Parts: sequence; C-alpha cells; structure tokens
Amino acid sequence: MRAAAAGEGRGRAVLTDADPYGTGRGLQTGRSSVSEGENKGHAKRGILAGLGLSSLRLRLVVVFGLVALTAAVSASGIAYWLNREAVLTRTQDAALNDFRQEMQNRAASLPVRPTQDELQTTAEQMAAGTAGYSVVLIGERDAGKPIVGASDPDSFAVDDVPKALRDAVGDKDHLFWVRTQRGSTPYLVGGTRIVGGGPTGYMFKSLEQERADLNSLAWSLGIATALALVGSALLAQAAATTVLRPVRRLGEAARQLGEGKLDTRLNVSGTDELAELSRTFNSAAESLEKQVADMSAREESSRRFVADMSHELRTPLTALTAVTEVLEDEQESLDPMVAPAVALVVSETRRLNDLVENLMEVTRFDAGTARLVLDEVDVADQVTACIDARAWLDAVELDAERGIVARLDPRRLDVILANLIGNALKHGGSPVRVSVHTDSGGAAGDELVIEVRDHGPGIPEDVLPHVFDRFYKASASRPRSEGSGLGLSIAMENALIHGGGISAANTTDGDGGAVFVLRLPRDASGITPAGGDRNGRGEAGDAQ
Repeated sequence: MRAAAAGEGRGRAVLTDADPYGTGRGLQTGRSSVSEGENKGHAKRGILAGLGLSSLRLRLVVVFGLVALTAAVSASGIAYWLNREAVLTRTQDAALNDFRQEMQNRAASLPVRPTQDELQTTAEQMAAGTAGYSVVLIGERDAGKPIVGASDPDSFAVDDVPKALRDAVGDKDHLFWVRTQRGSTPYLVGGTRIVGGGPTGYMFKSLEQERADLNSLAWSLGIATALALVGSALLAQAAATTVLRPVRRLGEAARQLGEGKLDTRLNVSGTDELAELSRTFNSAAESLEKQVADMSAREESSRRFVADMSHELRTPLTALTAVTEVLEDEQESLDPMVAPAVALVVSETRRLNDLVENLMEVTRFDAGTARLVLDEVDVADQVTACIDARAWLDAVELDAERGIVARLDPRRLDVILANLIGNALKHGGSPVRVSVHTDSGGAAGDELVIEVRDHGPGIPEDVLPHVFDRFYKASASRPRSEGSGLGLSIAMENALIHGGGISAANTTDGDGGAVFVLRLPRDASGITPAGGDRNGRGEAGDAQ
C-alpha cells in the first residue's frame, strides 16, 4: 500500500473552506487555487475633495502626504502579502510533507482491517513528530463498520474535519488541505487515504504562531507607514518653506509695486525657476518705472505747455476783448454786410476767452495749486446771485429756503452752479428746476444737496459714464453743443476739492429729463479729499 500522490510535493489539489487570512484560496491543482465561498477584503481609501484648500503650504503638505501614504501603503501591502505567503507556504508545506511521509511509513503498514488500538497507537505515533499537528485515522473493522483512532480526541475529532474536505478525500486518492478557523484560532487541515482500502488520515495543525508573527509584521509595517507619513509632512514643510519664501518676497514686492513704489527690486540668487521669475519681475519693474517716468515727464511737459500757452494767450486775448467790446458797441452803425462778421468775431472771442480761463483752471487742478477760499454764505442767496448774474431768472425755477448756511468757497460754488445750470439750459431746455436742501445722513455727515433738473430728452445711457470727462462731447446726441467739453469736468473738480461730488442720472418719472445732484459738506474747513480729484490729480489745499 502507498500514500496517494507520493512524491508529488504538496499534493495536487487544495480545498479551502474558510481562510482566516483573507487569501480566498480554493480548490487548487498544484499551487494554483480555485475560490469556493471566499471573502476577499479590499481596502477602500477616501478621496480628499472639495476641501477648499487655499494655502499653498497646506496643499503641498497634503500632496506630499498623499504620495507618501500611497507609496508606503502599497509597499507595506506588498511586503505583508509576500511575507504572509512565504510564512504560510513554508509552514503548511512542512506539515503536509511530514503528514504524507507518516501516512506512507506508518498508516500504510497497518492491516486492511485494523483494530481500534492499532489506529489509536498509529495516530499517536504520527502526531509525536516535530511538526506539531494532531492526527485522526479512520479505518474499517468490517465492511460498513468504521473505527476511529485520534491522537488527541479532545482537540481534534472527525467532526472537526470540514465536510468539503471529507468529500474530496473520499473521491480522490491525493493529499488535500484546507485552512479553516475554529473560534479565533486559524488551523490547517489536511487529509488523504491509503490506496487499496487502507485507512484514511486527517491532520490538524494550529497556525496561531504564524498569525502572531504576521500580526507583528503588520504592526511593524504600520509603524513604518506612519513614520513615512510624518517624514513626508516634515519634508513638505521644508519644501514649502524653500519654495514659498521667495514667492512671499515676490508677492510683497508686487504689492509695493502696486502701491506706487516703482523702485522695488528683488535680490536674485541661484539659477532655478524662482530665480528666473525674480529676474523677470525686476526687469518688468525696471521697464515699468522707466515708462512711468517717461509718461510723467510727458504729462508734466503737457501741463506746462497748456499753462504757458494759456498765459501767453491772455495778453492778446485781452487786446482782442477790448477791440471786440468796441466793435460790439458800434455794431448798429456798421455796414449791414459787415455786422454779421463782427458779431461772429465777438462771439468767438468770448468763447476763446472762456476756453483759456478753463484751461488755466484745469492746469491749477493738475498742478495741485488750487486752493479753497472759504466763507460762510447763505446758499439760497448764492444760487440766486448766480442765476441773476447770467440773466437766467425767467428760465430757472428755484426751490431754496433762506437760512441754509454753509462754509465753502463762494467763487467755486458759483462756477459749479453756472456749469450745471448752463448745461441744463443748453441741452435740456427750460424750465430748469434748482432745489436746495440738507441731508444729515450723507457720507460726509451734514451735507448740502443741490439738485439741477431739466425737462429735456435726458442723457443717453452710453454717455452717462463720460459726462464729467474732459473734452467729452456727445455730438451725436447733443448737436446743439458749442462748449469746450471742460465745463462739467471743472464743476466736478471744484466739488471734489470741497470734499464732495456730483452725480448725473436720468429721471424715472413721466416728465423725463436729466438730473445732476451736487453734494458738498456744509463745512469744508480742513477737508482734503483723498486722492485729489477724480483722476488722482491735484490736492485740495488748506482752507483759508
């Protein structure tokens, strides 16, 4: 009699009933397994998403950590799997080979009809080896009358053998094995039978020591993974510090450059990408400084030219004005063919004189030399005087209570009112309504509010954003405009120097028309509006 599949290594088939290590091994031929009722575990990792990480340092730490965690977990998993297979394969090969050899040497020497004592003695002899497993031998005393001999009946009996293994051993003459678990302890169970009617043997070996060794390995790999994660975080911090320090310096330099410090430069060292970026920044800052200096020089030259030109024009204009006044007085006695030309000369001379005065006023604002000369005035009287001086009493409706006193520059208020009312009469048509009231909830505290409303067609929406721009004239929508395009700009400049402002809009009621709202603080003493005028040019001087 011989042991089944002697000399075939571990045997030709493996049957798995339950695998305490989660390998999912099943019925195998040679060293390959076919799964039967297995449960294969898969580790599921959460994905960091939607965290809104706004810090570059935090993002670097997270990325480094994820990379390190992925690499460490992958390496640890592979190492654990390979070591697990090696440990279990070595243990089960040793036990199964020893069991096969014992079946060949001892069980095969039993008679075909062994006695209970013979089976018991042989089972004890087979389990006495160094492999450390228990043995159960099943024979037949007579046909259909099985007898059992167990080396340790208290720890291993026939009922402890999985049914699938008993079925496989009963059908084949090869060595079969399966890993199972009883309670919390994993076991290796193998079985075979003697060809020709000999006994059938089963071995039962505990894998508790192997599981303890593998648990120790798992803990070691876990600790290594944690250390790798901590190391990656420290490395990410170091890398972030190295990368972010020049980025922070670059951001600070860009902020200073944006604040107007055009001489800001970065110290450059090294040849990496950040150093190249710093060189590019320095080059851009140098170019920007040069361009701004050139633009400032050209702007200053233009301002000086306008100022000089305005001053130079005043002398001949004074002479022209005197001549035109004489011609205007003598206009009725002139030849009818010459009178229209004289009227045109008088009109254009006055317009040229206004233009020169406006240009000089603009240059004062641009140069920052415009100053307030403050006085306490009754606003109603001031508005009435402005209207009366220009003979607009018949075309303007005034709604202003006497007794509203404000401390401001009367001349500049007159310029503002003249431009706003004149603009309304020219482009909107009469009647023009001027209303005066105060507002204690204004942005500057107690405010003076003057509204100038006309009843014309209103201001086109595409023109509204530009009504206070210099030299802007919406000729397509305002064909009657003969102004220079500086009136509303000068009005805004005078409002800003008081610390106030002017807004323009179209009325929403059924009457139509445009409305300009002037807001000034009732006391402009000591007011210096931030940024000078609306274009950042000029500053309001101290109140005098």
